[in-house]
Formats: sequence, C-alpha cells, structure tokens
Amino acid sequence: MEAVSGAIFLMLGLGFGCAVVLSVASKVFYVWEDPRIAQVEYCMAGANCGGCGFAGCTAAAAAIVAGKAPPSACIVGGSECAENIAAVMGMEAGAAEAILSKNTCKGGDRADDKYSYMGINTCAAMAELYGGKRVCSIGCVGYGDCVRSCLFDAVEIGENGFPVVDEVKCVGCGACQKACPKGIIHVKTMSERLLSMNQEDGAHAPCAQTCPAQIDIPKYIKQITEGDYEGAVNTIRERNPLLLACGRVCPHPCEDECRRAIEDDEAVSINQLKRFVADYEMNSGKKFPITCAPDTGKRIAVIGGGPAGLSCAYFLRRLGHSPTIYDMMPKLGGIIRYGIPEYRLPKKDVLEWECQRILDLGIEAKMNTKLGVDFTVQSLRDEGYDAIFMGIGAWKDYELGIDGENLKGCFTGIDFLSRFSVAQQGDSDEKIPIGNNCIVIGGGNTAIDCVRTLVRLGAKKVSIVYRRTRNEMPANEVEIVAAEHEGIDFTFLAAPNKVIDDGNGHIKGLEYLKMELGEPDASGRRRPVPIEGSETVMEADMLITAIGQKPDIFFKEKEELLADLQTTRWDTIDQVDEDTLQSSIPYIFTAGDSATGASLVVEAIGGGRRAARSIHQYLNGEPVTPAPKSLFQRHIPGSLFDSVPGVGKTERTPMPELPVDERIKSFIEADLVISEDDAKHESNRCLYCCRVCYNKDTDAA
Repeated sequence: MEAVSGAIFLMLGLGFGCAVVLSVASKVFYVWEDPRIAQVEYCMAGANCGGCGFAGCTAAAAAIVAGKAPPSACIVGGSECAENIAAVMGMEAGAAEAILSKNTCKGGDRADDKYSYMGINTCAAMAELYGGKRVCSIGCVGYGDCVRSCLFDAVEIGENGFPVVDEVKCVGCGACQKACPKGIIHVKTMSERLLSMNQEDGAHAPCAQTCPAQIDIPKYIKQITEGDYEGAVNTIRERNPLLLACGRVCPHPCEDECRRAIEDDEAVSINQLKRFVADYEMNSGKKFPITCAPDTGKRIAVIGGGPAGLSCAYFLRRLGHSPTIYDMMPKLGGIIRYGIPEYRLPKKDVLEWECQRILDLGIEAKMNTKLGVDFTVQSLRDEGYDAIFMGIGAWKDYELGIDGENLKGCFTGIDFLSRFSVAQQGDSDEKIPIGNNCIVIGGGNTAIDCVRTLVRLGAKKVSIVYRRTRNEMPANEVEIVAAEHEGIDFTFLAAPNKVIDDGNGHIKGLEYLKMELGEPDASGRRRPVPIEGSETVMEADMLITAIGQKPDIFFKEKEELLADLQTTRWDTIDQVDEDTLQSSIPYIFTAGDSATGASLVVEAIGGGRRAARSIHQYLNGEPVTPAPKSLFQRHIPGSLFDSVPGVGKTERTPMPELPVDERIKSFIEADLVISEDDAKHESNRCLYCCRVCYNKDTDAA
C-alpha cells in the first residue's frame, strides 16, 4: 500500500509541477490573436487566390484588422463581402476598383512560324528558345500557361490562338499575368487602364500607333463586326471622351497607316465607324455607364472647356478627383463649338449631348468666367485647388501685317466664326454684315470653314487666296473637295500685298503678288517666292484673314504669380517635358492648342489625357514622369509595311452626304452617318492587325 500511495503522491507531484510550468509558460509565451481576424476571414470568399496582395485569406484578414488593408481588400467577394467585413470592423466599407485581366495580343497563330518546336509544350519553355517560335517578338506563344494558372476558369485560348478572358469570371487575382512569359496579359484596374499609354514594346497596330488619342482601333472595329456596339463605345471612350465630335471633324491620320490601303488603295473608313457607334449610343435612348474611381478629395481647376480641357476633366473625374471647369464662353466646347460651323458639328443635338455626358460624371462648369479678368491663378490657389490645368486654346488670330487689313469689312478667321456662332446659338444679337464678293486668305481648315460658311450666308461669290498650290494646302482633303463642290473659287500662288480702300474706310479690293514655288522650307513644303512686278487686284467687299491662330496669354502680365510661367515665342505655354505637359510651375499643366499651337482636335484630346495622367501623379505625390518606352509621336520599327500579301480589293463605304444644292441653303449637317449594313461591311474590311500579323483575305470580293 505504501508503494502505491507513494506512486500516487509522486504522480500528483509531477502533475502539479507540470501545471506550474505550463502556467508560467502560458504567461511568458502567450500569443493573443484578435478574434476579429477569424470573423473577417469568415466573411471572405475563401479562395486564397492572393489577388488582394496578401498570402491567402488569413493574412488578408490580419492586414485588415491591423489597418493595413481596407474592408474592400478581397477582390473575389465583391461589395457584400466588403460590407460584412466593415460591419465587423465598425468601419465604412469604402469602394474598390474592379481588377480585371486583359489580353493585349491580337495575333496568336496568325503570326507566321520561324521554326518548328518539338519540346515541352509550355509557354515558359518555348519562350526560353528565342522568345517563341512566332516571328512576332511580343505575341502569344499559345500553349496556355495562363489557362492552367487560373483557378476560376476565366481564361481560354480562343480560336485565333491567343487568350480570351471571361470578365464575368475573372477576379483579377493576377495568376495569369504571373504565368505568361511574354507579358501580354495585364491585370489592371479601370484607373490603370485609363492611364496606360502606348509603348514601343506593346501590341499595337499601325493605325493605333498613329492615333493621337491612342485608341485601340482594331479592337473597337472588331466589336462592331460582332455587333457589340456598347463595347466599341467603351473601347473608344477609354481614350477619347469626345467620340461624337471626333467622328465628325477628325481628319483621321490613323487611316494614313492602314495596311488595307497598301494593297487596296483605300483605307478602312475608321472615322466613319467611330461616328457610327457614337451616334448609335446617342440615338439609342440609352447612356452606356461610365464608371469612376472612389473620390480622392483632390480638387483641380481646369481653365478652358475646349477639347483639351474637357478631356482632362473627364479623365481626372474617372480617376476619382474633382475637377471644375472655368470657361470664358457661354457654353462648353471651346473651338469645336465656336470655331467649327454647325453644318460640320451640330451644337444643340450633338455637342451639348456629349458635353453633358462629361458633366454628368460630377464635374462642375463655370461659364462666362475669364482668366485674368474674373479670376486669377492666385485666387484658385486660395480656394484650395491642388492643381491647375490650362487648356486656354488658340483664340488669337494672326494678322497679315499689310496696309488696309483693318478696314471696314475685314475680319480674321476665328474671330468671324466665333462671333457668328455665338449669335447663331442665341447668345448675342450681333448681325455680321456679309458681303457679296468675299475673299478668304489662307489654306487651312479655318479658311475652308469660313468660305463654306459664307456660301451658306448668301454671299454671291466666295474665293480663297492661298500663297502655295492646292497640293500644299493643310486643310483636310475632304473639306477642300466639299468647298470645290460648293462653288468656291481658288486662287493659288498669290500672296496678299495690300487691302484697297474705297475712299470711305471700307474694303474695295485685294492686291496680291503672284508667286512661284522655290525650295522646301522647315515644314517640308516648297517655299513660295514672289514674282517681281506681278501685282494683281481682286475686287472684294469682304475679306477674312485665316492664316493661323495662337494663344492669348494677356493674363500672364496680370499677376506676379505667373512671372515664372515660361512661354514660347509663339505664346504657347512651355513644358518641362512634352510628354508630361507639366509647366515650369509644378502645379500647372497644359495641353491642346495652348501647348502646341493650333492643331487637331484629336491631338488636344490625347494631350488632355496625358496631362490628366501627370496631374494624377502630382496629386499622389509621385514623380511626374512619362510612361516608360512611350510611343508618343513615333512608330514601332518594323511594324510599317511596304506590301501586305494576301489582301484583296474591297470597296470602301462612301460618306453619305446631303446634295450640294440642298446643303448650301442652310446649316443642316452636311455629312451623314453610315447605315448599320455599311458599318458591318466596312468593319469587315479591317484586317484586325496587331504589330506584325493581320488577317489575310485573298478571296475578298
């Protein structure tokens, strides 16, 4: 018994000792876990995909509880998940941008093979061997590493040999991006896509490389082919918010590099297709949704409501910032409202609809408010604006510098067009007297707009006087042809010498010198040289000088704060870098005609987006830098071809237009939109090019 009781006491002693040791250890080594971590993890999707940036759901939950991640961190769970997590944490759910995977390669197996491959059938293995077997250095390898990596069955290799992403299933976890050895799949938020710039190592067709707005042209044309008009609008609007206006006035430089035209002689009518889908939305009775990032609380003053200002404000708002537009005119639109006639761009039915779509995102506009008169840069800073964008346009006409150009009956181009437009839109009672025998000096789009406007206003004879030949005219060819059809007289190789006075202070005629073409000047055009003793007089009772415009920077002398704002000898605002569009004053940015001088509308739109990208960097405290390997104003070497084998001839869809005798009697829109059948035909003419590959259509009719 003694042995038994001794053993019992020994065991009790050992147990007591262990309890003491464990008790002490629990105090020394105890790790407390916040019970909210388990509660937060319970609210998550449980996918452990890593798309949130953390190593699984447990790590993400711990980060949320520690305040290192927002309640919306889980990209799979969606808004309900975020709301449940926020309830656990006693916080506002906030909002997160959806992260989606996008494939940039349009080539796939359309690119020719440069060798046969008999190795391991994975993209990673093949990419190690000269970058893959395709002649395209940046395209898809095609063995589906991205497909195998996706846990959500959101990626498949399509019929053309490149990955197709199902946006409904995609959660943006990034597994496909990590698996792709060629980097053609990118996982980005909406904001990241808006800020993405074309780069020299990207998968861009020649037309998209040429487009100043950097629109993915083959993509939206393909969407038109498939009947996905909303998708086409969204593709365009990701780079260009003024697609209705551009569809009417853009001279489509993209078509100059269309591969279809190399063999077919006629490019795809890219701009008509843009207008088709833009008009489709406007006339459908629906407004396709435009998403914006969560509010940042940052405020930007946008000075100028023209194409550059509207574009910049649009992209800033979509990035979550709060822009306010200040404009000196009664209505938004800038030069496209007051410098482009109604017959080219209807204001009430088209432009106002488009401007309102931009304002509806939550952008305020203050009209009849002029910089240097009604407010200053200092007053904007005092109001708390974090940055300023100057899109002041080029409203100041150049003068000829000859005797008599200020006589009665003499006007300058933009001044004439804008004064007439203001009155036409009911914002003034001014009646501009129109002559019977009118001369317009110049060869650009403003000059053509002036002569075609004068015809519609009842002038009996309208002439253009231009110092070079028709071949050197910078105006859009289609506009020159339209002016010829409408009865405009052209006098080429004529340089104005003086305006003749009738004795009562009114114009009686124009004296000009005949010219001949000499050697090319800096623009590449042959320089006109006067012929001595060739003075010639043309009768006229009205003269419009339309030889170019520049910004009016009178405001610079109005406040000391702008003493450091550097400008050029052409009165444009100088930039530290033409790609970032940041001025010599760090918080001031610029784009459009105020940065480049008078240029294309689409150039201003592209500049507005680039400026928005730079402003976004500035507001986030990041260095303001261009996109790496930016393709700005350049082409990818090797992507422009001299011949395109396998392409047959197809008829280009003609632009429908009002008959001449009908259109010259009013300001009704002259150029019309193509039909849906024609849009399908024209979209099928597209070769759906990527960098080097394209669709062959030898059997095309």
